[in-house]
This record gives sequence, C-alpha cells and structure tokens, in this order.
Amino acid sequence: MNSVEVMESPALLTDPDSAALGLVTRSLLGRAGERVDDPAWVAHARHAWEDAPAEVRRLIRRFRRDSGPDGALVLRGLPVGAPGLPDTPMVKGSVQRAPSLSAALLLLFAAGLGDPAAFAAEKSGALVQDVVPVPGQETVQGNVGSVELTFHTENAFHPHRPDYVMLLCLRPDHENVAELRTSCARRVLPLLTPGTREALARPEYVTQAPPSFGPSGEGSAHAVLTGDPDDPDWCFDEAATRGVTDAGRAALAELAEVAHGTYTGVLLAPGDLAIVDNRVTLHGRSAFTPRYDGQDRWLQRTFAFSDLRRSRGLRPGDGTVLVK
Repeated sequence: MNSVEVMESPALLTDPDSAALGLVTRSLLGRAGERVDDPAWVAHARHAWEDAPAEVRRLIRRFRRDSGPDGALVLRGLPVGAPGLPDTPMVKGSVQRAPSLSAALLLLFAAGLGDPAAFAAEKSGALVQDVVPVPGQETVQGNVGSVELTFHTENAFHPHRPDYVMLLCLRPDHENVAELRTSCARRVLPLLTPGTREALARPEYVTQAPPSFGPSGEGSAHAVLTGDPDDPDWCFDEAATRGVTDAGRAALAELAEVAHGTYTGVLLAPGDLAIVDNRVTLHGRSAFTPRYDGQDRWLQRTFAFSDLRRSRGLRPGDGTVLVK
C-alpha cells in the first residue's frame, strides 16, 4: 500500500523569523558554557526561548496543545550553518556536547515543548545525539543502521518515555531517499476492527528493552492503547513489542499492516526540524545506502518532556539524565 503524501502543512519560516531565530541561537552560544549538557546551557536555553520570534512560539504552543491528525510537525528554514558543517560522524554512540548552532536550536525548541532530558544508558546521556549510519551496523534496528527502520514509539519499554522526539536535519543522504515516516494513532485507529482496538487496550503485551539498558529485558505487561478511547496514547515498537495472547498477537499484526498502509512520509533537508508527538505517533525511516565518505545523512536528535517532574526519582540532583 502506498503512503500518504507528506506531513500536513510543513511550516516554512519566513526570512525575518529565520534571521531572528539565528540571532537568538548565536546569543545563546555566546552566553552558555563550554558543554551543551551543562546546566547553564539548559537554563540559558529556557530563558532564550522567550526571545524566539512570536510566530514560532505560537506555532509550538499550538502543537503542544494539539499535535493534529498526524501527530508531527516539520519546521523548515532553520539556521543550522549547513555550508560549514564538518564531516558526518561515523562512530557508534556519536553525540554533540560542544556548542553549535544546531545544538542551540534543539535546546531552544525543547524548552518550548517542555524540558530536554536523556537516558544514561543511551548515547552516554547526551542531550544532543547524532543519528548517523555507522559502518558494520547497517542492519541494526536503531539510529546507527541504514536498513528500513520499523515503526516504533521512542523507548517504548520505558515508563518515562519522551513526550516529543526532535530530529534536526544537517545533511540528507546522497540519493535523498531516506524518508522519515510517521504513523499517527488518530489516522490508524479508525481503520482497525473493533475487536483489535479492544485487544490493544488490554495489558497483553511486553516490550523488550535494548541491551544498553541492562539485563531488565522485557518489562511488565502493558496495553498498546491507553487513556481516552476516543483519542488514546499508544505504546508500540514493531521490532520489540510482542503479544502474550493469541488475540494480542493478531491485534499487533493488524496494527502493523494498517500502520504501514497509512503512514506519512517526508524527506528532510538541511534546516528542517521534525517534531514527533511520541505519545500518539510512531516513527521510522526508509532504507538508504551510506557511502561512509563524510557526506552521509546526518540528523541530530533531542528528547523533550512536557512534565519532567514525573521522572524526578530517576534524575539525580534534578538533572537532565535518567539513570534507569
């Protein structure tokens, strides 16, 4: 089945708003410390967000209140300093701790959506993480791979999943075929049979954690759909969630089939920021062929939490890293 066209109404920043946002990010670079993960960076970004163009702040505020039928937003025309980029990193676990325009932008928008935070077991707890292909990791179902990345809720196994996943494009793949794909519950659920919806709302599923999060393995049984039946949140990782009953396994199969038939796709260009509402929208990526020549696809990723207080017990010193 074919995908639908693109995410609804990608927002192109006007030249004045892009220029104004560039001034704010450069100002943040001048005021904060030497490491993006320093508390000073996060605090300055929180204050600097108030200086962002009013239309940009209004757009993010509306999206935070209602992420729409696609549960995703693409902002285009952000100032990322693309012409002067270094080579695309090629090592596993690559992160960005040094100040940069792209890091400043990600922390600014995280402040608009809530607060940035990361997981100690993932990418060494860095707030700004590289999403790049890594030699020898081509078939991995993760951000280092280049085969098709199947649909998933980010960190679906974890009780404190990020509310938003932000992906900022610094460089596309060579052939420009690596498509960010999203599948929103608001489009998928009306296409499911009533029996499948009922099964997905029962706690008949377990999701396996990646090895980096320790030996905990599969967590307790959970439902895929929770909350208001008319507009539920969902939690599903196509590669890691399994049903523990026959009805659950059948429901997951139908869900995957419909999600693959109704997804939304977009090709990200330098300066494009995709924001995925992780509560209602799965995301994935089509396959592409890396060359490992320093010019491969390069995205940077930051998680935002709308209520950081919920994870306070896992963040020593009220910091930005969840240790479990």
